[in-house]
Amino acid sequence: METLIVQGISLGFAAGAQPGPLLSYLITTTLSRGWRQALPVIFAPLITDAPIILFTVALLGALPETVIPLIQIAGGVFVLIIARGAVRQFRAGGGLINTSQEAGATREVLIKGVTMNLLSPGPYLFWATVNGPLLRDGLEQSIGHGAAFLIAFYGVFLGMMAVVALIFDRLRRVDERLTRGLLLAAIVVLGGFGIYLIVQGFGQLSAPA
Repeated sequence: METLIVQGISLGFAAGAQPGPLLSYLITTTLSRGWRQALPVIFAPLITDAPIILFTVALLGALPETVIPLIQIAGGVFVLIIARGAVRQFRAGGGLINTSQEAGATREVLIKGVTMNLLSPGPYLFWATVNGPLLRDGLEQSIGHGAAFLIAFYGVFLGMMAVVALIFDRLRRVDERLTRGLLLAAIVVLGGFGIYLIVQGFGQLSAPA
């Protein structure tokens, strides 16, 4: 069991430190809304990963190779829509939101985070190639072994995302100009990930079999 726990911790650290659309959205939301409004983004993987795990284990190997590229393209388009909305918000109100007047903000952030994670190819590939086999090996030993791996992975993964949110929440309190600069940089990175996903998806679709 110790080996599985160490593997879960290591992979959780790698997943939490890896730049991606969800992490960029977490930073953007934290800078514009504060860490409390960004909190649902951190828990989005807990909602999406269960169906992703079932999908990768049960169906991914039997589906056409075009599934992942199509998911990438759809995810890229969705990320660009989020980035466009962030740009409009940045231009209209300086990028900062009075969260006390933002009705339904938490639900909106959670829905966007869940949708983004479901349309990102990363979790599918990660669970199909790395986490999935390790989880299966753990469950073959016992439910406790599998649970220990999941707890170690998500404990570190979500913990690192929470640390990122707290760091950027502190930075946004230093100076409004710094906040605007960081927010604009986060929006650019978010848009860059959207373009990258679309280009990579079309590249895989057009690649010779």
